[in-house]
Amino acid sequence: MDSPVPPRPTEPREPRPRRRDRHGRGMRGPVAPPQVPLSASRSETFRDLVRDSVERLERRWPQLTDVEFLVLEVPESPDETVPLGSSLPAGKGQPARIIVYRRPVEIRTKNRDERALLVHEVVVEQVADLLGLSPESVDPRYGQE
Repeated sequence: MDSPVPPRPTEPREPRPRRRDRHGRGMRGPVAPPQVPLSASRSETFRDLVRDSVERLERRWPQLTDVEFLVLEVPESPDETVPLGSSLPAGKGQPARIIVYRRPVEIRTKNRDERALLVHEVVVEQVADLLGLSPESVDPRYGQE
Protein backbone atom coordinates (compact mmCIF):
# COMPACT_ATOMS: atom_id res chain seq x y z
CA MET A 1 0.00 0.00 0.00
CA ASP A 2 1.15 3.46 -0.86
CA SER A 3 1.49 5.82 1.98
CA PRO A 4 0.37 9.37 1.35
CA VAL A 5 3.18 11.82 0.62
CA PRO A 6 3.28 14.54 3.20
CA PRO A 7 2.96 17.99 1.66
CA ARG A 8 6.17 19.96 1.48
CA PRO A 9 6.18 23.12 3.47
CA THR A 10 5.96 26.12 1.21
CA GLU A 11 8.91 28.40 1.57
CA PRO A 12 8.72 32.01 0.56
CA ARG A 13 10.46 32.30 -2.74
CA GLU A 14 12.16 35.38 -4.11
CA PRO A 15 10.54 36.59 -7.27
CA ARG A 16 12.47 35.80 -10.38
CA PRO A 17 14.09 38.79 -11.97
CA ARG A 18 12.22 39.78 -15.11
CA ARG A 19 14.18 39.66 -18.26
CA ARG A 20 13.13 40.86 -21.65
CA ASP A 21 15.06 38.89 -24.19
CA ARG A 22 12.43 38.74 -26.86
CA HIS A 23 13.17 36.37 -29.64
CA GLY A 24 16.86 36.22 -28.81
CA ARG A 25 17.52 39.85 -29.74
CA GLY A 26 19.02 40.86 -26.41
CA MET A 27 17.86 43.18 -23.70
CA ARG A 28 15.86 46.24 -24.57
CA GLY A 29 17.52 49.59 -24.15
CA PRO A 30 16.11 52.58 -22.33
CA VAL A 31 13.05 54.28 -23.78
CA ALA A 32 14.86 57.61 -23.97
CA PRO A 33 18.41 58.79 -23.34
CA PRO A 34 19.06 59.87 -19.74
CA GLN A 35 19.32 63.57 -20.60
CA VAL A 36 15.84 63.64 -22.15
CA PRO A 37 12.90 64.00 -19.77
CA LEU A 38 10.39 61.21 -20.23
CA SER A 39 7.35 63.06 -19.05
CA ALA A 40 7.61 66.72 -19.99
CA SER A 41 4.03 67.85 -20.18
CA ARG A 42 2.81 70.55 -22.53
CA SER A 43 2.54 73.02 -19.67
CA GLU A 44 6.12 72.30 -18.55
CA THR A 45 7.37 72.71 -22.11
CA PHE A 46 5.47 76.00 -22.40
CA ARG A 47 6.94 77.26 -19.13
CA ASP A 48 10.40 76.45 -20.49
CA LEU A 49 9.68 78.57 -23.58
CA VAL A 50 8.64 81.51 -21.39
CA ARG A 51 11.69 81.03 -19.17
CA ASP A 52 14.01 81.00 -22.21
CA SER A 53 12.48 84.21 -23.52
CA VAL A 54 12.75 85.92 -20.13
CA GLU A 55 16.39 84.88 -19.70
CA ARG A 56 17.15 86.30 -23.14
CA LEU A 57 15.60 89.65 -22.18
CA GLU A 58 17.10 89.78 -18.67
CA ARG A 59 20.60 89.98 -20.16
CA ARG A 60 19.61 93.24 -21.85
CA TRP A 61 17.24 94.54 -19.15
CA PRO A 62 18.55 93.63 -15.64
CA GLN A 63 15.55 95.35 -13.97
CA LEU A 64 13.41 92.41 -15.13
CA THR A 65 14.78 90.32 -12.27
CA ASP A 66 12.25 92.13 -10.05
CA VAL A 67 9.33 91.21 -12.33
CA GLU A 68 7.33 88.06 -11.68
CA PHE A 69 6.55 86.05 -14.82
CA LEU A 70 3.52 83.75 -14.68
CA VAL A 71 1.92 81.23 -17.02
CA LEU A 72 -1.83 80.75 -16.72
CA GLU A 73 -4.07 78.46 -18.76
CA VAL A 74 -6.60 81.07 -19.91
CA PRO A 75 -7.54 84.66 -19.02
CA GLU A 76 -9.96 84.98 -16.12
CA SER A 77 -12.47 87.32 -17.71
CA PRO A 78 -13.28 86.44 -21.30
CA ASP A 79 -13.81 89.49 -23.48
CA GLU A 80 -14.57 89.66 -27.19
CA THR A 81 -10.88 89.23 -27.91
CA VAL A 82 -8.79 86.75 -26.00
CA PRO A 83 -5.43 88.21 -24.92
CA LEU A 84 -2.22 86.24 -25.24
CA GLY A 85 -0.68 87.99 -22.26
CA SER A 86 -1.06 90.83 -19.80
CA SER A 87 1.08 92.97 -17.55
CA LEU A 88 0.34 94.36 -14.11
CA PRO A 89 2.46 97.14 -12.58
CA ALA A 90 3.94 96.75 -9.13
CA GLY A 91 1.49 97.36 -6.33
CA LYS A 92 1.60 97.60 -2.55
CA GLY A 93 3.93 94.81 -1.52
CA GLN A 94 3.56 92.99 -4.84
CA PRO A 95 6.09 92.92 -7.66
CA ALA A 96 5.19 93.79 -11.22
CA ARG A 97 3.74 90.78 -13.05
CA ILE A 98 3.71 89.62 -16.62
CA ILE A 99 1.27 86.84 -17.47
CA VAL A 100 1.36 84.66 -20.58
CA TYR A 101 -1.77 82.63 -21.33
CA ARG A 102 -0.84 79.14 -22.50
CA ARG A 103 -4.00 77.88 -24.24
CA PRO A 104 -4.58 80.96 -26.48
CA VAL A 105 -0.94 80.84 -27.59
CA GLU A 106 -1.07 77.09 -28.27
CA ILE A 107 -4.26 77.44 -30.30
CA ARG A 108 -2.65 80.04 -32.55
CA THR A 109 0.48 77.99 -33.30
CA LYS A 110 1.07 74.74 -35.17
CA ASN A 111 4.43 73.55 -33.87
CA ARG A 112 7.09 74.19 -31.23
CA ASP A 113 9.07 76.66 -33.35
CA GLU A 114 6.03 78.84 -34.05
CA ARG A 115 5.08 78.60 -30.39
CA ALA A 116 8.55 79.72 -29.27
CA LEU A 117 8.40 82.75 -31.60
CA LEU A 118 4.91 83.74 -30.46
CA VAL A 119 5.79 83.31 -26.78
CA HIS A 120 8.83 85.55 -27.23
CA GLU A 121 6.73 88.19 -29.03
CA VAL A 122 4.13 88.14 -26.25
CA VAL A 123 6.80 88.46 -23.54
CA VAL A 124 8.51 91.33 -25.42
CA GLU A 125 5.18 93.15 -25.91
CA GLN A 126 4.27 92.81 -22.24
CA VAL A 127 7.74 93.93 -21.07
CA ALA A 128 7.49 96.92 -23.42
CA ASP A 129 4.05 97.77 -22.00
CA LEU A 130 5.36 97.50 -18.43
CA LEU A 131 8.45 99.63 -19.12
CA GLY A 132 6.61 102.15 -21.31
CA LEU A 133 8.80 101.43 -24.34
CA SER A 134 8.24 100.18 -27.85
CA PRO A 135 8.72 96.44 -28.45
CA GLU A 136 11.52 97.22 -30.95
CA SER A 137 13.52 99.01 -28.24
CA VAL A 138 13.05 96.11 -25.80
CA ASP A 139 14.26 93.57 -28.38
CA PRO A 140 15.75 94.89 -31.64
CA ARG A 141 14.89 91.58 -33.37
CA TYR A 142 11.19 91.91 -32.49
CA GLY A 143 8.99 91.10 -35.49
CA GLN A 144 11.90 90.05 -37.71
CA GLU A 145 12.02 86.33 -36.91
